[in-house]
Amino acid sequence: MTNHTPLRVMAIALLMFTQLAQTLYSPALTNIGQVFCVGPHTAGRMLSVFFLAFASGVVTWGLLCDRIGRRPSMLSGLALYAVASVLAMRVSTFNGLLAAQALAAFGAAVGSVVTQTVLRDRFKGADLAQVFSVIGIALAVSPAIGLFVGASLVQGFGYRGVAGGLLLLSSALALGCLFALPETRPQRMPIPPLFETLGRMLGDLQIWRSASLVALFNVALFSYYSLGPFEFQRLGLNAQWFGYSGVILALASGLGAWLNKCLLRRGLDGSQLIRLAAGLALSGGIGVWLLQGSVLFVLAMLPVVLAFGMAIPNILGTALGRYTDRLGTAGALFGLLYYLLMGGGLMLAVWAQALGEVLLACGALAGLLTFKTQPAA
Repeated sequence: MTNHTPLRVMAIALLMFTQLAQTLYSPALTNIGQVFCVGPHTAGRMLSVFFLAFASGVVTWGLLCDRIGRRPSMLSGLALYAVASVLAMRVSTFNGLLAAQALAAFGAAVGSVVTQTVLRDRFKGADLAQVFSVIGIALAVSPAIGLFVGASLVQGFGYRGVAGGLLLLSSALALGCLFALPETRPQRMPIPPLFETLGRMLGDLQIWRSASLVALFNVALFSYYSLGPFEFQRLGLNAQWFGYSGVILALASGLGAWLNKCLLRRGLDGSQLIRLAAGLALSGGIGVWLLQGSVLFVLAMLPVVLAFGMAIPNILGTALGRYTDRLGTAGALFGLLYYLLMGGGLMLAVWAQALGEVLLACGALAGLLTFKTQPAA
């Protein structure tokens, strides 16, 4: 029997890097606002730009991994991220920082789409859902690491400390992939036609529902990272306290992923678990809306992140069940779709500057979608 443990460890590290690239900058938003003399709406564009550039990276790396292979794509993306991190430490204008962030996001996308493609190469069906569930438990700690380490780096070195930390991390991962990441692309795999695949997916209602659900659960989670620093600032609390809140939220996300794994083993259907997660997200949104103006709103975020940990493994594990003959290309287009939806949703969230209302909308829309979602064939 093949030992997949090294592959799982590498996959966890690469997927954690993708999350860390998103969350480490969150505690730095107030410092970025001060350094470049921009307000919360402008500084909050950092995460929106990240997701929009990430979307273009997802489709590019996904297509390349079907054409040149999984390993070369991964190494190229990580190298590009390292270059972008160097640029982020040297820019002198906010627009320059946004450009560096966009380039970094483009490179970081390789850690998501190529890693998922490698896992889909090696695992199928229920085994794939279980793998995503196990990985989800490990990934639950990454928001806590991102917020806590990010806050510590900001306290000591400002936002440039965050860029420097991510430079070291991406370099270490590139070195690890050079020696430990296997090439899993089938040797005789035909190159799938891009536009034929795109047309097929755009006409697939299940793909649209899955992408919308991924986007809604992510917008609910990352709206906290975009708006939370300014909520803490309004309450008179510094970035370090915002970092501490990530530890609490990570525990709930880990609980959600663990609970998801247990319920899958008991035979519950993935669509039922996604529906349950939507209900949890909505209840959390109601709580945050009611507790606005009090630091207790962090406790109301617990059901939201628990829902994220429960829903995402089930959505990702079943979304491309009809596209196993073109996983890299289909994964790229699927990722492009949900990251564009996420980027647009986060732009609306930053514009609204109303965390409770954003969470209510995400939970309600997710609930509506889950009642019509059918398991993938």
